[in-house]
Amino acid sequence: MKIIGMIGGMSWESTLEYYRMINERVKKKLGGLHSAECLLYSVDFAEIEKLQHAGDWEQATEMMVDAARRVERGGAGCLIICTNTMHKMADEVQDAVAVPLLHIADAAALKIAEKGIRKVGLLGTKFTMEQDFYAGRLKEKHDINVLIPNVKGRKTVHDVIYNELCLGNIREESASAFREVIRDLEQRGAEGIVLGCTEIPLLVKQKDYDLPLFDTTAIHAHYAVDYALNP
Repeated sequence: MKIIGMIGGMSWESTLEYYRMINERVKKKLGGLHSAECLLYSVDFAEIEKLQHAGDWEQATEMMVDAARRVERGGAGCLIICTNTMHKMADEVQDAVAVPLLHIADAAALKIAEKGIRKVGLLGTKFTMEQDFYAGRLKEKHDINVLIPNVKGRKTVHDVIYNELCLGNIREESASAFREVIRDLEQRGAEGIVLGCTEIPLLVKQKDYDLPLFDTTAIHAHYAVDYALNP
């Protein structure tokens, strides 16, 4: 088993889910008392959030590169960034380390392709929804078309992520608002919905929808384990 290097803390609530899912996956694969060999570097999300909203992506990239080098020096055989938004600097992080960075969008694309889907709705932070680093990768590398919510929907999703989910606050009113956003994306032709923020699965559950939901937290965690066991 390769040691999985994890850059987490964005937020720690979703990183907790990563750790749980990674170990559950290893136990399912290997049985018995097996658990994952992993290294976690958890950043202070308050610092990251300030840089994101200030548009200081250069300093944010420096922090992510530093974190990646730390886990690589610790012996990691592969690396995951435990958040969607910070894949904005995935290329720079990969260039800074020798071990492979397992990209969350690539993992999601494999699951989307398994369903035979070619058009998805994307939910996430405004950075993930509005910038091209995520949707562009799905389109250019995997030929998957991406729809994003309208302006009002994007604001709703972004605000709930930062003001509620990252603080561990789960509200039924917000779940209802997300249902409206997803319904609109479906009416516009989305065949599935990418939960492109690792906190969203804390609020949005597949049992409440007929449309396929792609939980990027679970997908990415499982992808990392499968790579670590069978690189």
